[in-house]
Amino acid sequence: MKQSLYPILFASFFIFATACSSTNRVTMSVQQPAAVSVPSSMQEIGVINRSLTREPAGVMETIDQIFSVKGPELDSLGSEAGVRSLTEELRRNDRFTRVERPETGRLENPSYGIFPALLSWETVGEICAEHDLDGLFSLEFYNTTSDVEYSTRRVTLEGPLGVEIPALEHHAEVHTTIKTGWRIYDYTNRRVIDEYTRTDVVTTGGRGINPMEAVRAVTGRSEAVKTISGNMGHYYARSILPYYTRVSREYYVRGNDNLKMARRRAQTGNWDGAAEIWLAETENSRAKVAARAQYNMAIINEINGDLENAIEWASVAYENFGDRRALRYLRTLQNRQRRAELIRAQMDY
Repeated sequence: MKQSLYPILFASFFIFATACSSTNRVTMSVQQPAAVSVPSSMQEIGVINRSLTREPAGVMETIDQIFSVKGPELDSLGSEAGVRSLTEELRRNDRFTRVERPETGRLENPSYGIFPALLSWETVGEICAEHDLDGLFSLEFYNTTSDVEYSTRRVTLEGPLGVEIPALEHHAEVHTTIKTGWRIYDYTNRRVIDEYTRTDVVTTGGRGINPMEAVRAVTGRSEAVKTISGNMGHYYARSILPYYTRVSREYYVRGNDNLKMARRRAQTGNWDGAAEIWLAETENSRAKVAARAQYNMAIINEINGDLENAIEWASVAYENFGDRRALRYLRTLQNRQRRAELIRAQMDY
C-alpha cells in the first residue's frame, strides 16, 4: 500500500477534543460539484434580459406610485443590476472564453412574475448566430411587489412659540419582495440546462406626520433593491462553479501511549509526525490499536488529498477488524470520490 505523507494541502485545521473521548475532530475544506453542470461545448455565451413585461402595471403596482421610483421603473433598474452583476461575475472566472451582452431589442416576457414559455430555438439560434455564441443565460422574469406596515407613536413637537405640542408620528415599513427567474439555453445541444428561481425581501422605513408622509420618507429603496438584485445575479453566476465547504472528521487519539503522542503532534499541527506514528501502529499486535491506526491513516490521506489511499485504508480497517466507524467513513469517502469525478467533468473545458 502506498503511503502519502505529503505536506498538508489545506490552509487551516481546527481540532475539537472532549476530555474523555476516544476521538478528536478535525475540519478541512472539501470541494463540492457545481450546482449546475455546463457542457464544455459552451465556451462563448451571451447574457440577455427578457424580463420586461408587456402587461400594464395593474393594481399590484399602485402602491409604488407614491415612491420616488415607480414599480415598472424599479423593475427595470433591478433587473439590469442583476444581469450586469451576473455578466461581470461570469467574466471574472475562466470558465468561458467570452461573455457578451448581445443587443436583442425587447425580448419581452408576456407573463408577469412567472416563467414564460421557452424561447424558441429559432430565436435562440438567431441571437447566437449573430453574435457567434454557443448559448445564452437569460433573465426570464423579474418582479417586485411591495407591502407597507404602519405604526404610530406619541411624540412632542416644538410649536411656533417654542411650546411643546403633543403629536402622533406615523412610521411606515416597506417590504419589497424581489422575484427572479433564470434559464440557461445550450444552443449547441438544443436543451435548457437549468431553470432557477430566487426570492429576496428588502425592508426600508420612514416616518412623518401622516401615513402618506411616512411612506414618502422611505429612503434608499431603489438602491437597496439594486444591491440585492446584483447579489442575486452574482449568486447565480457562482452556481456553475465548484465550491468549497468545511467538513469535519473524527480520528482516534486513545488506545496506547503512541496514539496519545500522535494526538499531541496533530494538535501542534505536526500532521506528518502524527502520521509516522499511525503508520507504525498499523502493525501493532493489539487489534484495537492496529484498527484505530489504520483508520487514522485513512484520515491523513484524505487530508493530503489522496482519496484512493484513504479508501484503501478505511476498507482495511473495517475488513480486518470490523471497525464500524471505518465502514461509515468508507461510505463518506466513496461519495466524495464520485463527486470528485463529477467536478473533473465540470472542469473539463
